[in-house]
Amino acid sequence: MKRLGPLPAFPQPAQRRMSTFAYLARSIVYQQLAGKAAATIFGRVCALTRGCDFPTPQALLSLSDDTLRGAGLSRAKLAALRDLSERVIDGRLKTRGLSRLENDEIIERLVAVRGIGPWTAQMFLMFKLGRLDVLPIADLGVQEGARILDGLSKRPTPKELAARGAAWAPLSSVAAWYMWRLADEAKESLA
Repeated sequence: MKRLGPLPAFPQPAQRRMSTFAYLARSIVYQQLAGKAAATIFGRVCALTRGCDFPTPQALLSLSDDTLRGAGLSRAKLAALRDLSERVIDGRLKTRGLSRLENDEIIERLVAVRGIGPWTAQMFLMFKLGRLDVLPIADLGVQEGARILDGLSKRPTPKELAARGAAWAPLSSVAAWYMWRLADEAKESLA
């Protein structure tokens, strides 16, 4: 832990200030994109409503598909953002009070939204809500870090990682962060 450095603040101040809707929308936009490309597309979508924050659900729904596609959104991400917006507006996804629910309840509600899977819901718990006991067992970086930590020849399966990670409770999020750092450090040493 000493070699990997101190854990950053959970959640980061910018993420703490971001609305739940904006955080989830940003998560959808950023999925499977390099950081710079995702930031560019996110910035373009934000600029469509002349705001520095992400558009409200209502403002997003008022924009045409062509306008949003012109900002760089794929059809799948556009559909996911529209589903998220509709669910927030009609109350199927209540963003107020979400933070008072248990982790499993939050994950269940979030994965009902198109484009939000368990991993995105877990990142929401960790980085938006600052939950300290979340272990994303399907995350390849966490698996790779655990492989390095335990000196294994191959990554642990999600089931194996869940069993191993039980010892890290109630600070599984902290352990996950250190697993990511171990995996990053190994990549950097190969470069």
